[in-house]
Amino acid sequence: MQAFFCDNFTTCQNPIGLTTPYIRYLFMPKILIVEDDIAFCQMLQKYLTKHDFDVFTSFTIEEAKKSFENEIFDVIVSDVRLPKGDGVTLISAIKEVSPSTKVILMTGYAEVKTAVDAMKRGAFDYIAKPFTPDSILGLIKSALKTAKVLPPKEVSEKKGAAESNTDIIGGHSEASIKLQQYVKLVAPTNMSVLITGESGTGKEVTAKSIHKNSNRSDERFVAVDCGAIPKEIATSEFFGHLKGSFTGAIEDKIGHFEAANGGTLFLDEVGNLSYENQIQLLRAIQERKIKRVGSTKEINVDLRIITATNEDLNKAVAAGSFREDLFHRLNEFSIELPSLKQREEDLMRFAHHFLNKANNDLGKNVIDFSDEVQQLFLDYDWPGNFRELKNTIKRAVLFTEGGQVLSSAIPNNLKEVSQETSENKFSRSEYEKEKILSALKQTNFNKSKAAKLLQITRKTLYNKINYYQLEV
Repeated sequence: MQAFFCDNFTTCQNPIGLTTPYIRYLFMPKILIVEDDIAFCQMLQKYLTKHDFDVFTSFTIEEAKKSFENEIFDVIVSDVRLPKGDGVTLISAIKEVSPSTKVILMTGYAEVKTAVDAMKRGAFDYIAKPFTPDSILGLIKSALKTAKVLPPKEVSEKKGAAESNTDIIGGHSEASIKLQQYVKLVAPTNMSVLITGESGTGKEVTAKSIHKNSNRSDERFVAVDCGAIPKEIATSEFFGHLKGSFTGAIEDKIGHFEAANGGTLFLDEVGNLSYENQIQLLRAIQERKIKRVGSTKEINVDLRIITATNEDLNKAVAAGSFREDLFHRLNEFSIELPSLKQREEDLMRFAHHFLNKANNDLGKNVIDFSDEVQQLFLDYDWPGNFRELKNTIKRAVLFTEGGQVLSSAIPNNLKEVSQETSENKFSRSEYEKEKILSALKQTNFNKSKAAKLLQITRKTLYNKINYYQLEV
């Protein structure tokens, strides 16, 4: 039967006369959420429903068992801590009824022992609370891809195409321009890329942008958080396993290398891998061949490796905790992401980008930030970088009733830190303004010569003149 998709729900029909909404209903992946926190459960249900999933909910283990005994689910997302039982023991009951159903566990404890036990019982993965909606959505999509089932929005797209919001947010600062140039330079090649930078600077977004602008953009982008994989099950996670290869391996599973075959494999927090896992990773990258756990058959893989870390791997190599040969394999090209503080000229541009995203996510129509809020943002140092800015704005939009974000919607801790640093920042700003004016006077207001004197680009000088509203 030929697949048929159309975005016009009211007029589109397929060759056998079924309307598109009914077709989408037939192909919608079914998700069951098992969570005793009713408010959180309903919020997650609403979010996943908006992304074209058919979502059911259960608040107890008893309700969950009735649900999956009467309905086949593609993915079951269950909390570990439940009344009269837990999500780990629930896995066995799920697998008895439907071995192909993927189980994802949510836990506020993120215990390695719990994770290992869950994986051995057949769980697809686990996610630690608190988590962002995007992260659970990505995990569900990964589970569906492993099961060779894709959500409707992805079926109509090219295989594994990167999402439309993966572009690096454009900026005019020197640091932003340099980053965009590096991505454009390395993306068309097959070089391994090591992305470094502070936490929250957008390492995965940068990796996705490299993939999207590469020759592999039509293939899959598979992201793996190496820091969240217990070393006991890392081999199975990377290379897959065969049914019966170890206790709890109740079905064949493909690993991340196989899932990314033809595309890009992104290994985040690669410095957290154990020494043994580093050896396995090195061998797979060198030979471009893998073996599933329990198999003697070699599988050829053709994929690009992008890694990221906020650690200094040079120091880790010197200390002997990270293999030097693996480091050189991963570091064919390196990109150090600038912090938000280094991209201060672009701050409000980024803020408006996240404002638009928050409006879409929350169904709001907030237009702008008040002058007071803009000044608060400019005075604050943003140690959490883009992640902190995004979360702050989303929270502010949630609390905003009118069309403008007011200071009352901004967290108090940000205001307090902003007040403490504003005086010092004002002094730095005044110093920079004086330095620019002095350079302009020395060069008789020739902006090209002034930029050379200040050791910045001409474009950056223009941006700073506009930022400080200098009359020159």
